[in-house]
Amino acid sequence: MIRNWLIDVEFDQYLLGGVPSMVSPNSTLTDPIWCRRVPCAIWHDVTILAPWDLYKETGDKAILSRQYKSMTIWMRVFPRGKVSLAHLWHPTVFQLGGATDAGMVFNMFLIQSLDLMVQISVILDKTAEQEFYVKDCQAAREEFQAEFVTANGRLVSDSQASHALAICLDMLTPSQRNRAGERLVELVRKNEFKISTGFAGTPYVCAALATTGNIQVAYAMLLEKKCPSWLYPVTMGTTTLWERWDSMHPDGSINSGNMKTSFNHYAYGAIAKFLYEKVAGLQQLEPGWTKFRIAPQIGADFESASAGHESWYGLITFSWETKVMDGGKEEIFLEPTIPNDTRAEIVLPQDDGELRQEVGSERWNLRSTFIRNHNWPVTALPPK
Repeated sequence: MIRNWLIDVEFDQYLLGGVPSMVSPNSTLTDPIWCRRVPCAIWHDVTILAPWDLYKETGDKAILSRQYKSMTIWMRVFPRGKVSLAHLWHPTVFQLGGATDAGMVFNMFLIQSLDLMVQISVILDKTAEQEFYVKDCQAAREEFQAEFVTANGRLVSDSQASHALAICLDMLTPSQRNRAGERLVELVRKNEFKISTGFAGTPYVCAALATTGNIQVAYAMLLEKKCPSWLYPVTMGTTTLWERWDSMHPDGSINSGNMKTSFNHYAYGAIAKFLYEKVAGLQQLEPGWTKFRIAPQIGADFESASAGHESWYGLITFSWETKVMDGGKEEIFLEPTIPNDTRAEIVLPQDDGELRQEVGSERWNLRSTFIRNHNWPVTALPPK
């Protein structure tokens, strides 16, 4: 279905001079606002991001080959800047955005797309294109650093979203990354673990905390119930995700703001990736799921989790559970089912370290003893 949809996206690009429509197939042709040919970062990067995700899921290079022209057209037609910022987005182009510096956000996604074009060109043996995108990506990174990162490594936009995106999209040097992780922890704790990201930053904020060694802070944010948070709508009796964190006020009244609001909106549901990869622990390592990792991140008060994924080679399923032993240690039990022709890297906590092993296609019963990190609950910081 998504393959066919990408063909529609490419067709709409031809009608709009290379720029994708805001909806494909383009049902906005008669709308005076949404029918306009307006290049848009993140949303229009779907020309690259969607084929890439399909390739990772299936391992089928034909998907990348089929969509390569669409990708290169988009990379060629969006407006670039001038002089010192010639490899970044032109700063005057209207972009959908929020509190975080819009230029910083959409240029991080641009660099991600350029980096993917390098990888895709390598996979398809397009040497000349690979060399072109390597130079383009490197130049864009250098301009990004000059424009949005200070000499001391601080980000010019001091928000949860800016730090999360910079960490997860690999915009920083190792020392800058460490500093960004520390600052993100401060911002989250000073905000009492309430989230302050929008559509662009929400998929990355908990992952950024986890990958910089702050899994307990990530879990504190995940489990927060005050508005704005993922669990606030649950306290209001909802069974779907909202378009806004505060689409409904605590008194039950609707927050219409200056436009209508949706009560069934996927965007903030992107936290599901974090639930799979960190809480349950399922992480893809190779395209097509020929190799994957199961590495639950034990934290908070979580004592069990289970997950499943319908891979190209069959159903991956597993569950884990922890039990307290005499002497304060805990034991973790993991039962994974590994499909035929695939391999799994198992990473379990052991004592105060970890146990790693690789297993093949079979149903396994694995266990390990470990010492739980009892730095929970995490405390908030004063806002000032």
